[in-house]
Amino acid sequence: MSEEFPGVAAAYEQLADASRNAGPLDEETVALLKVAVSVGRGAWRTVHAHAKKALKGGARPDALRQVALLALPTIGLPAALDALRWIDESIAESGDGRDVPRRRAKKRKKR
Repeated sequence: MSEEFPGVAAAYEQLADASRNAGPLDEETVALLKVAVSVGRGAWRTVHAHAKKALKGGARPDALRQVALLALPTIGLPAALDALRWIDESIAESGDGRDVPRRRAKKRKKR
């Protein structure tokens, strides 16, 4: 978008900067809130983008994972599991060496 509409992209960045600087929240808290808002919307692209930005900014993987868990009572189990998967993918793709907990699939008993 920035190549095709540079003025719109610049205005968007100014709005984002003004919003970030409008109150007392530190950068890590802002990053986690952006992940939370994206989770609540079910917006997987922005969950990935904001999770990666949060990790680069120093957020811990367990804090990101907690965002999905905190959303559970509000957005429901299927949506929270999707969010947890998106966050885990972002952690794995970030390449920062921090492990993503591996969920083991339960083996089904043969009948």
